[in-house]
Amino acid sequence: LVARLLAAKEDSGKTFDQIAEALGLTNTNAANLFYNQAQLKSDKVAKLSQLVPGISKEDLAAMQNCPMRGFDPAILQDPGVYRFYEAITHYGEAVKAIMNEQCGDGIMSAIDFYMDVGTTTGKKGEKRVVVTMNGKFLPYLEQTAADNTTPAPRD
Repeated sequence: LVARLLAAKEDSGKTFDQIAEALGLTNTNAANLFYNQAQLKSDKVAKLSQLVPGISKEDLAAMQNCPMRGFDPAILQDPGVYRFYEAITHYGEAVKAIMNEQCGDGIMSAIDFYMDVGTTTGKKGEKRVVVTMNGKFLPYLEQTAADNTTPAPRD
């Protein structure tokens, strides 16, 4: 499926940014559609079919199924993916500490989440990559017995 989708995208001459803009999505969500990591919603099918006419009706139907999200650990061998992973692991403790200072005890959702990738120009004229991650903050809850609506059975 992924190989067919990427081939159809390539044949269309469209970039992920162009597809995303036309569909009203972030560029990473649009890309995830082609990697079968996001579900194509029914209101986007006709527009995507126009943008990337090489996607078959069968593949458009498959894109509307709930995907099995995950990743192949082998992708960490790609330098571009590995460097992103390295940055997250290197800055992870600092990011967590700042999130805790600013929001309290909790985590950032990866479900109620937006990501966008772009570029900017640095002070020396070099191209720089900008990755914006925007996730809902999910506070950890104190598990009080009074709030537990379904306590475990006890013999």
